[in-house]
Amino acid sequence: MTVYFIGAGPGDPELLTLKAQRVIGECPVCLYAGSLVPPQVVACAPDDAKVMDTAAMTLDDTHAEIKAAHERGEDVARVHSGDPSLYGAIAEQIRRLNADGIDYQVIPGVPAYAAAAAALGQELTIPEIAQSIVLTRMSMQSTSMPEGETLENFAKTGATLAIHLAVRNMREIERVLTPYYGEDCPVVVAYRVGWPDEMFIRGTIADIRKKVRAEKITRTALILVGPALDRGRDFKDSALYDPEKPHVLRPVVGVDLVEDHNT
Repeated sequence: MTVYFIGAGPGDPELLTLKAQRVIGECPVCLYAGSLVPPQVVACAPDDAKVMDTAAMTLDDTHAEIKAAHERGEDVARVHSGDPSLYGAIAEQIRRLNADGIDYQVIPGVPAYAAAAAALGQELTIPEIAQSIVLTRMSMQSTSMPEGETLENFAKTGATLAIHLAVRNMREIERVLTPYYGEDCPVVVAYRVGWPDEMFIRGTIADIRKKVRAEKITRTALILVGPALDRGRDFKDSALYDPEKPHVLRPVVGVDLVEDHNT
């Protein structure tokens, strides 16, 4: 018997990986986070499968279902939104599985920031503008942030920020980020990415709070911040396809190549 932690992606059933779809279709038990995962994502479960929405369940409740399945010798599809490695709350579940000697596997999924960037038709890492992405969140009413992992510290890098669980704290985001990114820095609030009612609100650090308030968005949103989001900004081409910079897969006659063993 195995518990499969499955990344369902942000909401679009077609963003399930082939492996995820196959495993859900084979498991006699399917537990999914219905507040973040649409029922259509688990519609591929067997007709006779036990499919449960865990939105109103506690950790004890879900673990009890898993233990019962384990005693019956039945595999469990534990379906989470996005990718389980990012705010998936699987660590505490795995701890209990290990304590009870229950096998598990993790199947990755499309994270919300990647799906949002795809829907926007943008790259989040632009040459000489932003080459890093910081995935973070704000404390609010959830678990507190570790010391040093502050929004201000991340803002000092100038990287593209993907801020989770923070749409109700737009005032604080504006206050903290303005000194580092400037009030004209582009911001995109991605609401329910991959769902039929998905919405993308574009603005700047100075005006995004007002736009979000007008749409009455209070949850299920990802905030992207950084100069890489500026669609009209000029930038230098990357070296990847530069004819003046050959590499092992595109050599130039008469140019000696030094293979980079770090890539």
